[in-house]
Amino acid sequence: MTTPSLDTARAVLEELAGAGMRHLVVAPGSRSAPLAYAAAAAAAAGALEVHVRVDERGAGFTALGIARATGRPAGVLTTSGSAVGNLLPAVMEADHAEVPLVVVSADRPPELRGTGANQTTRQPGIFGGHVRAVVDLLPGDDDVPARLAGALAALAGRAGDGPRPAGPVQLNVALREPLHPAPEDGPVLAAWAGRLAGRRPGDPGPGPRAVAAGPVHGPGPQAWCSRAVVVAGDGAGPEAARFAEECGLPLLAEPSSNARTGPHAVGAYRLLLGTALGGQVERVLLAGRPTLSRPVAALLARADVLTAAVQPLPVAWYEPGRRRERVLRSWAEASAFTGRGAPGWLAQWQERGAAADAAVAGVLAEDPLCGPAAAALVWDACRRDGSVLVAGSSNPVRDLDLAAVPGPTAPLVLANRGLAGIDGTLATATGAALGADRAVRAFVGDLTFLHDASSLLLGTGEREPDLQVVVLNDGGGGIFTTLEHGAVGEQAEYRATVERFFGTPHEARLEALCAGYGVAHHRAADLAALQRALAGPVRGRSVVEVPADRRDLRALHARLRSAVAGR
Repeated sequence: MTTPSLDTARAVLEELAGAGMRHLVVAPGSRSAPLAYAAAAAAAAGALEVHVRVDERGAGFTALGIARATGRPAGVLTTSGSAVGNLLPAVMEADHAEVPLVVVSADRPPELRGTGANQTTRQPGIFGGHVRAVVDLLPGDDDVPARLAGALAALAGRAGDGPRPAGPVQLNVALREPLHPAPEDGPVLAAWAGRLAGRRPGDPGPGPRAVAAGPVHGPGPQAWCSRAVVVAGDGAGPEAARFAEECGLPLLAEPSSNARTGPHAVGAYRLLLGTALGGQVERVLLAGRPTLSRPVAALLARADVLTAAVQPLPVAWYEPGRRRERVLRSWAEASAFTGRGAPGWLAQWQERGAAADAAVAGVLAEDPLCGPAAAALVWDACRRDGSVLVAGSSNPVRDLDLAAVPGPTAPLVLANRGLAGIDGTLATATGAALGADRAVRAFVGDLTFLHDASSLLLGTGEREPDLQVVVLNDGGGGIFTTLEHGAVGEQAEYRATVERFFGTPHEARLEALCAGYGVAHHRAADLAALQRALAGPVRGRSVVEVPADRRDLRALHARLRSAVAGR
């Protein structure tokens, strides 16, 4: 036997491994030490892969990235106190994006709670409604499997009276001293870890979960016809593309839908929705969650358009009665709603879509290096070599949506669109590379990079991911230039205010940051240099800085709209 705290730690990790957890991200601390020692033994035996991070916020997003890329539960372990609170952003993203994230928060024993004891706070339930379940595991809870069963079922979306959205859970583990192993505990830990490794299944996991998963059956040849379109939002999955093809419908797919492929996908669709062609849409079938485009939001709100959302499985972001779309529970219902595409309907979208892509490419060819041009090159590089593309929020994912031309294949795109924050993006990309054991390219803005620069820190001996971070550096918050604030900023009396509070200018030296963290840095001053930087295989970590000028963004987007409208 080991100490009681080590016994609890072993039991918890054993249950998590049985639930499919293969990766645990550990932030250092004293109260969590029994779990760390047990995790180290499991890692030595090959039962778990353990990653150590000094920043809990980055640790949480690293685990999130692992879970997103693999579809398996991934855990993050912290000590007690404020360390737990630093996980909230990652937990919130996991909640809305249905990511199976396991928070293992070590805690003081119950006799110390409410006494003012050091590093003690109210941890159970600290994440509120953002977790599917909370277990407060106290010393003396002997039947750990029974105590954790409900939470592990909720983690996978199997709790309660039927399928529910997968998502994060909190296992709050109260531990009493001693928190370190005794000399005689080593062989016991090693033997336990060996048995755990022997029971580990070897399958690679299901991969990222598609929100609208399920069989796809298009309408028969005699089905009625309509001018419908399929809108594939974040997480829609390849089912949306197959459905559009079987029904003969145009597909308007966001990059992180992972449906932006095949002959029915329309590239610069958001620029077409404001044209006469967009005005002819009669019905919209929504798959996944639309998060990017104001033109799509306007389409879904049009009084003359019938809308429906296909949701074969429950989704975390949807509350009944809060959206106008009629919910359909199967693809068969979806095909009855859309029918087949009216004669010539798809062909019109394909023709206008190809012309729009050509118009966008023509404008970008005349412009200095800008976000959409860089996005197109990153998209093509990932498609060419099979690397995963992690898209940063704000402009980068929208640049991809505008300039990534669909083709027969598309890269796997991951993006934190649950809450669309810029926080933790580098950690998410790192976790995706570690979890999927594949090369990853992250396309981010400079503020996103600076917000999470500490995630470039890897401890000595930690496994280095194959990760190339492409940073579009326009010296501040470029997205606000394209919004209403950009127009306000053109007025002399508001110019300084908009620049300070929305543009948030800076003079940070990214190359110095990278040097401090020991990460290779390259500067791509033009498209040719960026193409060269993207040409080779992704090995280890590197940052490619792409300088840009956000002052011209508003005019650039006006030219793009004008060019597409004129085709």
